[in-house]
Amino acid sequence: MKQTLTVGAALLMTTSMAHAVGLDRSAQNIGIIFQDGNYAELSFGYVMPDVSGTDLPLGGPFVGGDASGNVAEDYSILGLGYKTDINDQISFALIIDEPYGADVSYPTGESVNLGGTAATLDSVAFTAMLRYKLNENVSFHGGIRAQSTEGEITLAGAAYQELTGYNVTLDRHLGFGYAIGAAYEIPDIALRVALTYFSEIEHEFDTTERVGSMALPPSGATTVTTPQAVNLDFQTGIAADTLLFGSIRWAEYSVVKVSPDFFASQTMGASLANIEDGFGYTLGVGRRFSDVWSGSFSVGYEPEGEDLVSPLAPTNGNYSVGVGAQYTMDNVILSGGVRYIMPGDASAQTADTARADFSDNDAIAVGFKVAYTY
Repeated sequence: MKQTLTVGAALLMTTSMAHAVGLDRSAQNIGIIFQDGNYAELSFGYVMPDVSGTDLPLGGPFVGGDASGNVAEDYSILGLGYKTDINDQISFALIIDEPYGADVSYPTGESVNLGGTAATLDSVAFTAMLRYKLNENVSFHGGIRAQSTEGEITLAGAAYQELTGYNVTLDRHLGFGYAIGAAYEIPDIALRVALTYFSEIEHEFDTTERVGSMALPPSGATTVTTPQAVNLDFQTGIAADTLLFGSIRWAEYSVVKVSPDFFASQTMGASLANIEDGFGYTLGVGRRFSDVWSGSFSVGYEPEGEDLVSPLAPTNGNYSVGVGAQYTMDNVILSGGVRYIMPGDASAQTADTARADFSDNDAIAVGFKVAYTY
C-alpha cells in the first residue's frame, strides 16, 4: 500500500493549488511525517487559471458589458520536505511550503469597472514537527510554524469611485504559530485517520499607502491574521493493492482583515479582504499496477458561499477531477498529476453591489514530485 499512498499524496498537492479554500495554495499537508524510514522530497506545481467576466451597469451613460479579460495569472508553487526517525517512537520532519497566495490582475483598458485592480500575496512557511508513536495504532504530532508573508493591493476602475488608484504595499513579515494533531492507524489494512489543527498566525506589516503617484503620510503597522485551520486526512485499503484516500479541510478565513490606516479612514474601517470561512473535500482511489507503477484518480469539491465576492477573488466554490501516476526505481520515487478545476460562478462586488459577473471559468493544475528514501 505504501506506493499507492504516495500517488494519493501527489494528487492532493495538485488539488490544493488551484481555487481551494480561500487563499490556500499548499493546504498545509503534513503527510510526510507518516513516511517510513528516512525520506526527502521536492515538489513543484504550476497552475493555469482562466477567470474572466463581464462588467455590470454602474448607472449614467455607461450600460456595462465590457469584458474583464483573464484576471487570474498563472503561478507556481514549490515544496520541500525531510523526515527522519530519531528512535522507534519519535520521528522528526521539516516541511517548507507556500501556504497562501494570490495573483489577480484586471487588464487595464478592458473592464471599465475594475480595470487595473490587482492583488499579489506571497508566503513561505517552515514547519518543524515531531511525531510520537504511543503504540502501533495511536500517535501524536505537533510542531512550530514560522511563516513569512508579503502582499500588495491596487484598486482601480469606476467601481471604486474616489478610491480608484489606491495602492498599498505590505512589507514582508515573519510570524509564528503551531500545529498539533493525532492519528489512528491499523497497518494491516493500511488504515490511517489523521487530524491536525493549525493555529492562527498574526503579522504586523510595515505599510506604504499611495493614491496614484502621491505617497500618503506613513501608516502605522497593519495587523493581519492568517486563519486557523483543521485538516482531516484518511486512507484505507479496500482491496489488494487498492487504496481509498481523502481529506476534509476547514479554514477560518473570516478573520483575515486588511485595513491600512488611510483605507480604513475612508471606508469606516472596512477590509480590503473579505473571504468567507470554508470547507474543501477530496476523495480518491489509488492502485498499484506493478512493482514500479501506480496510479490514482480523485475528485474535489468546495461548496459555494455568497454570490457576491471580492473582486480580488472572483470565484465561488469549485469542482475538480485529477489523475496521477508514480514510478519507483530503487530508492527514487517519481510522481506527478494533473487536475482540471471548474470554479463556481460569482459576482465581484464593491459596496455590496455587483460590478461584474464571472462564469464558465476553469483552471488546469499540474504537479510533480521527486522523493528519495534511505
